[in-house]
Amino acid sequence: MPVPWFLLSLALGRSPMVLSLEKLMGPQDTARCSPGLSCHLWDGDVLCLPGSIVSAPGPVLVPTRLQTELVLRCYQETDCDLCVRVAIHLAVHGHWEEPKDEDKFGRAADPELEEPRNAFLQAQVVLSFQAYPTARCVLLEVQVPAALVQPGQSVGSVVFDCFEAALGAEVRIWSYTQPRYQKELNFTQQLPDCKGLEVRDSIQSCWALPWLNVSADGDDVYLVLDVSEEQRFGLSLYWNQIQGPTKPWWHRNLTGPQTITLNHTDLFPCLCIQVWPLEPDSVRTSVCPFREDPRAHRNLWRAARLQLLPPRGWRLDAPCSLLAEATLCWQAPGGGPCQSLVPPLYQANVTVNKTLELPLLNAHPNLCVQVSSWEKLQLQECLWADSLRALKDDLLLVETRGLQDNRSLCALEPSGCTPLLSKASTRAARLGEQLLQDLQSGQCLQLWEDELRALWACPMDKYVHQRWALVWLACLLLASVLFLLFLFRKDHVKGWLRLLKEDLRAGAAATARAALLLYSAEDSGFERLVGALASALCQLPLQVTVDLWSRRELSAQGPLAWFHAQRRQTLQEGGVVVLLFSPGAVALCHEWLQDAASASASASAPHGPHDAFAASLSCVLPDFLQGRAPGRYVGAYFDGLLHSGAVPALFRSVPVFSLPSQLPDFLGTLQGPGAPGPGRLGERAKQVSRALQPTLDQLLQALGDPGGPGGGTRDGT
Repeated sequence: MPVPWFLLSLALGRSPMVLSLEKLMGPQDTARCSPGLSCHLWDGDVLCLPGSIVSAPGPVLVPTRLQTELVLRCYQETDCDLCVRVAIHLAVHGHWEEPKDEDKFGRAADPELEEPRNAFLQAQVVLSFQAYPTARCVLLEVQVPAALVQPGQSVGSVVFDCFEAALGAEVRIWSYTQPRYQKELNFTQQLPDCKGLEVRDSIQSCWALPWLNVSADGDDVYLVLDVSEEQRFGLSLYWNQIQGPTKPWWHRNLTGPQTITLNHTDLFPCLCIQVWPLEPDSVRTSVCPFREDPRAHRNLWRAARLQLLPPRGWRLDAPCSLLAEATLCWQAPGGGPCQSLVPPLYQANVTVNKTLELPLLNAHPNLCVQVSSWEKLQLQECLWADSLRALKDDLLLVETRGLQDNRSLCALEPSGCTPLLSKASTRAARLGEQLLQDLQSGQCLQLWEDELRALWACPMDKYVHQRWALVWLACLLLASVLFLLFLFRKDHVKGWLRLLKEDLRAGAAATARAALLLYSAEDSGFERLVGALASALCQLPLQVTVDLWSRRELSAQGPLAWFHAQRRQTLQEGGVVVLLFSPGAVALCHEWLQDAASASASASAPHGPHDAFAASLSCVLPDFLQGRAPGRYVGAYFDGLLHSGAVPALFRSVPVFSLPSQLPDFLGTLQGPGAPGPGRLGERAKQVSRALQPTLDQLLQALGDPGGPGGGTRDGT
């Protein structure tokens, strides 16, 4: 039986309190103001054109606060609509200009010059109202005697009656003056429904409403409509986007009781339900019951995509609006954390599904955009991601400008911003004078500036070359000393040759191809199998990276940042990323692809704190969707654990091998163009198979015995 999640009426009223509302008779809009003010409401609606902010010529009236109250607008005693009353609190902004001494003497002789102080301050205040699917703007003229004006103090309020709205709707209200002297005020409110108001006898649409029961059972959510057999009603599911038009998703005209099933992957915070009787002029009432559902928020971030668009654009695509912060950061070579920078992006309520411009003078491959929610990093994308250009070994200088052309410079390093002319033991401090000369001679690239600050990227290549020149000089000196030792100690020549041979082997290993293994950490048995494969591959000319051997770094950086750095380094070195598919990995892929049928048929294991596979999908999937995966990725699965048809079709655009049955082809693909001949590959495949087979047999035996440790079931798809 489904477990009741919450019961709600048509609009799912949030408050258990029942409100009794004041009734306003007649259809006319009215306005009234507090004592000392005079006000007038213009006839009809006006265009909603806020315009740009201008400077106030002196004291002006501006809105400072909005308050709302729910009332009923009635045409007859039992024919009413819900209405929103708005109160606008006003204050004085700006000051009178103080006259000069001679002007004061002149004013005493001419009383007509005192007229501005005896006149009225007048303001045209606009109220803008939006509630799907209607929008209105009204204009109020307000006057206050100038003699009563005290700058910065409230002068009273104006009350407007009223804006009609649907039960359960979300309304947004703005207020500003014409012309506009400051940022407009805004107010958002979720209106109650028939259940939360004492209006059943006054609003006809509340007389016979369908009752909606939302319940959850495992991965499924049920919308149960309890109505009579003959009642006909409309039901619509849609995404309510504050930063864009509403997007309809599903619509049906239904009769009688209904049960509609949604998968948990379909839930989003902005998924709303709209129900209405199929009668003339019936009121449509909406509710968004998944605003606080953790699963809906997880689905939203999984569906979100961050893109950097050349030359200086960026875009965040998501089904719903996001309460998130976007920051610009600097990614230095070496895989450390991306360091936040000064140039402001949208700090809160990032605009989604719209291309925005980075506030930069010049682009740089080390610049990245991070999107965070509740101080948790969710998405990161860098300018080098599409082309995979190597990160530059440039040093970022932060310039701070003071009064009288004074300025200070510091270099952004992992330990903080180091002053260039300090005595710190960092690279920037040692090269402080040289960096200042580079900046003055125009060798540094300016990335951004405002009145007080600027950012510069200074190349460090020449200083790295100087350092290597000293290293080579030291090596030549060491070689000369060794040659002299050879001459004096001929008996040890064979020993020196043996050491040289070992050094050559070590150098060959250092040039081996890099391979990054990604897998879903399902249980300890599967982790042992992955560890056995990684250890066997290390015996070949391969540089293998796997999270099992980097748990300390993984815990310090987090799975997403760790995978981001390892993927970048592997692909820049011409390596390959290996995706090891298992039943849990396939289930995770289906969740990300929102394949409801496959996701509900697979039970994914909980993601551990070190599960790099779950974190990596946000970067891996775009490569496959945009056709960048061939040549960079290889897939594999283990015999007996998974069938080839279980691998999602999207990932079959790259070679997928079964292990250990297809080990020769797998090893040949991993080693790339430098792979040995078939005979040599066969020998290496036998070595890897001998190391892999005992662990695989042990895991298959444990899967066949559910009671044993790590027991489970094999994927039979």
